[in-house]
This record gives sequence, structure tokens and C-alpha cells, in this order.
Amino acid sequence: KVLDFLVNFFTDYGYLAVFSCLLLCGLGVPVPEDITLVAGGVISGLYPEVNQHIMFVVGILGVLVGDSTMFLGGRIFGYRIQRLKMFRKILSPHRFSQIQQKFKQYGLGVLFVARFLPGLRSPIFLAAGMSRRIPYHVFILMDGFAALISVPVWVYIGYFFADSRDLLMSYVHDVQSVIYLCLGIVIIICLAIWLKKKIKAKIAAKISKKN
Repeated sequence: KVLDFLVNFFTDYGYLAVFSCLLLCGLGVPVPEDITLVAGGVISGLYPEVNQHIMFVVGILGVLVGDSTMFLGGRIFGYRIQRLKMFRKILSPHRFSQIQQKFKQYGLGVLFVARFLPGLRSPIFLAAGMSRRIPYHVFILMDGFAALISVPVWVYIGYFFADSRDLLMSYVHDVQSVIYLCLGIVIIICLAIWLKKKIKAKIAAKISKKN
């Protein structure tokens, strides 16, 4: 199990291991960020010398530094970053154009939602940086707000249910389901608002032509 491996690894190396693992998550390495945070919470619950609140802070820092590295890499190097095979795999030119279209449709909300989407988070943050249209302070504000929702949930679930791994994983799956359900509702609402604006714009254009 990934959780058991991470718990054992973090037990040996502590906060630094958690931070480093989260940094790798932010760089697109296929390590599950939510399980990483849960594992950090678990060792906080198992060992008195590991404080759960400090683990929360470490989690926030690891998440934001990893995400910022991806965003700033795209912002500093622009399209040149796609010459590197690693980044070309994360964000192909076709996927970049798709993400740009999503930004046009839904605006900065894409950055907030991306924090909850494993697999899409890294390419979206990289594309946001490459576009050079979003200031860093706006990016970190949106990403930080989302992280303040997700990080404590995973860390404190791990902390409170550290002694019961089966029950813990059951709660993890339940929370994941709730998160995806909420995101689905948010996306549907955003889509409805976007369609409403489109329809209004078309009606206004037809009226102006008649006049």
C-alpha cells in the first residue's frame, strides 16, 4: 500500500520527507498528494514528537512551493520549457491550447479547481505560467485559498484516525467522493453561467443589428 510505504518513510525522515514528497507532487511526479498529506497526519497521530499543526504548516508550504515551481517555471521560460521532455509530457501543445480555452471560458476559477484535480493540476499551473497573463500574486492567492481547504482536511483525517488504517482509508475515499461531487456541481454552475452570458450576448447582438 502507498499509505503504508509513505508512513514508514516519513517516520524515518520526518517533516523534511513530507515537504520533499509534496514538492515532487507539485512537479508532476505521479505521487498521490492526498495520500502524502494523510500519511503526514498519520505519523502526527502515532508519534508525540511530531506535531499535527506543524505538519499542517509543512503541508501548506510543500504544496505551495511545488505549485509555484511549476507556475514560475512556465512564466520564466515560456514555451521554451516544452523543449524539455519531462515538461512536454506534462503539457503538450494540444493540451496547452485546451487549457487556454478553459481559462477564457471560466477565468481564474480554473486555478482554484485545479488544486483538487490530480493529474491536471501540474499542466494547468504550468500553462498558467506560460501564458504570462496571470500575475504570481493572483496565482498564489487562488492556489493558497484552495490549499487551505484541502490540506487541513487530509492532514487532520490522518491524525485523528492514525490508529485505524482501514477506517481511515474508508474516510479518505468518502472525502474524495464528496470533493469530486462538489467540484462537479461547481463546474455545472459555471457552465450554466457561461452559457447564459453567451445567449445574452447573442440576443443583444441580434437586437443591435435590427436597430
